[in-house]
Amino acid sequence: MKLHTGPYLYGLLLLGTLTGCLKNSERKLPIIGERETSERVVDGKTIVDTLYHQIPAFNFLNQDSLLVSNKSFDNKIYVANFFFTHCPSICPTMQRNLLTVYEKYKGDDRIAFLSHSIDFKYDSPSVLKSYAEKLGVTNNQWQFVAGSKKDIYGIAEKYLVYTKEDASVPGGYDHQGYLVLIDHEKRIRGAYDGTNSDQVAQLFQDIEILLKEEAQ
Repeated sequence: MKLHTGPYLYGLLLLGTLTGCLKNSERKLPIIGERETSERVVDGKTIVDTLYHQIPAFNFLNQDSLLVSNKSFDNKIYVANFFFTHCPSICPTMQRNLLTVYEKYKGDDRIAFLSHSIDFKYDSPSVLKSYAEKLGVTNNQWQFVAGSKKDIYGIAEKYLVYTKEDASVPGGYDHQGYLVLIDHEKRIRGAYDGTNSDQVAQLFQDIEILLKEEAQ
């Protein structure tokens, strides 16, 4: 399986490397994605608002056959990624690395985790349940979800993560191994190569920065 690196996310990873040497108190995470502006008139003055890229509404079934939606993550920051349970290449490393983040914040209701399966044929709720248990997930802070091909691959585009059904690669699915950090307003604040220990270390740091920002 190839680890695709889109131009925008590659730039983000480079940015994280360049800014990693700054003290956390001096850093502010970027808001990732396209943005638009809108104008409104207040008391005769024109106000220009910036509209940032956001993760849209979604509904998926989780490992307990319960509906998980975007509202499940209201007032939380969360880390999202894309995987499939029988992935023979990058997923095991990515998920083990994400598990270390989960274990640090286990029981902290300020943060959640969301793994989307891209195998819409095999990864049923029961399969996801078994996978989560074997991985070491013991509470509902980390959700594993599945849905239709259209819905899962559509939401992946909103996370700016490449996913594709591809019979020519091991496992039959190709995808990027990014861990995507989302803020309270459902905006992308960071993306980290989940197979790279330095990038995962950066994620730990950036979560702390974002938690402090959201607490203000």
